[in-house]
Amino acid sequence: MPEKPEWRTSSYTKSDNCVEVADNDPAEVKVRDSKRRQSVELAFPPSSWTEFLEFVKP
Repeated sequence: MPEKPEWRTSSYTKSDNCVEVADNDPAEVKVRDSKRRQSVELAFPPSSWTEFLEFVKP
């Protein structure tokens, strides 16, 4: 059974205007807009999320 999402924002975030990530479910990583929490959530396989993070690192 999927875990209940535990949403968090980046430690770099200085306001609520950001995206939130829930990565506590081993089957998927969820992403949503912090300003529209009841709207659409995107879900990615953990391997794709890891690739994305590696790509966007400074």
